[in-house]
Amino acid sequence: MTEFEGQVLAELRVLQSQMKQLLGEGQPGRLTQLEDRVGQHERTVQRMKGLAGAFGGLLALVHVGIDFVRR
Repeated sequence: MTEFEGQVLAELRVLQSQMKQLLGEGQPGRLTQLEDRVGQHERTVQRMKGLAGAFGGLLALVHVGIDFVRR
């Protein structure tokens, strides 16, 4: 085996180790954990959008009530 082949095999072992760490080896890897965090963030953003919409609707009703009382 030449020096080049040895270097390639060593780099492939490092790559294989990094892929196992990224994807997980029978347990959730970093990629799965990242997907879970992104999903949780998206749920939180959707909740905030809903709350903002509800608050905006309530504020509009308050303004309509104020205008009704003024007239």
